[in-house]
Amino acid sequence: MAKVAFIGLGVMGFPMAGHLKTKGGHDVTVYNRTAEKAAAWVEKFSGKSAPTPAEAAEGCDFVFVCVGNDDDLRQVTSGENGVLKSMKPGSVLIDNTTASAEVARELYEAAKAKGVDFIDAPVSGGQAGAENGVLTVMCGGDEAAYEKARPVIDAYARMVGLMGPAGSGQLTKMMNQICIAGIVQGLAEAVHFGKRAGLEIEKVVDVISKGAAGSWQMENRHKTMNQGKYDFGFAVDWMRKDLGIVLAEARSNGAKLPLTALVDQFYGDVQALGGNRWDTSSLLARLEK
Repeated sequence: MAKVAFIGLGVMGFPMAGHLKTKGGHDVTVYNRTAEKAAAWVEKFSGKSAPTPAEAAEGCDFVFVCVGNDDDLRQVTSGENGVLKSMKPGSVLIDNTTASAEVARELYEAAKAKGVDFIDAPVSGGQAGAENGVLTVMCGGDEAAYEKARPVIDAYARMVGLMGPAGSGQLTKMMNQICIAGIVQGLAEAVHFGKRAGLEIEKVVDVISKGAAGSWQMENRHKTMNQGKYDFGFAVDWMRKDLGIVLAEARSNGAKLPLTALVDQFYGDVQALGGNRWDTSSLLARLEK
């Protein structure tokens, strides 16, 4: 059993912290910007909460962070009451936020200056993956720190891998989002085409999903897309945030991402339709407006 802090109890962090307590059997203290959410977590999982990130992290072996963006991440780690103010030498800071590779490298250096290890460890699998403890975790950092942290991360993960030095986890997550953007757009166009052609979508998907066109998105989203329901999984606002990170990195490294840039614009169209909180499969809605 390790002493663990978890900072950020959103739709992902809340269940992830829960798995660290129930499946991992760790001594978990949480912090959330909205104290009521932290109180709800304590009531559900019989853990503890703290009024600041620094107080939550004090004396901990591992500190997990899962917040919204680079600025949020800097605030809860390097800010006035951030976790690096109180983390002990030899402890490990694990960041599950989807953020830039730049901030990952920055925090790696800031942590090292305090005698603390840092791993950027963004996740894939969505809310359902977090709730079921079967996330894919893409890590960047030093191998020794990764090996120390992996048994703890396993509490909420199905797959964990070290991709390279600091920032590599975030770069891997960017590749993940590039793939998803293209796949969802292709699926949206296929469903739209099939409906216009008068085909029975579910019957078609039952066949083509067993061949080369098959994907997780097809298996899990075609029914709700066909019904015009978009209340499942990762929100458009968050996908645009992620694609913004991807496109900024591409500008920096010279990668050419024409499809990703186009799909990002399409998600902007969905936002203009009022679909900010719709899930990412709502690309179909802009085709059917």
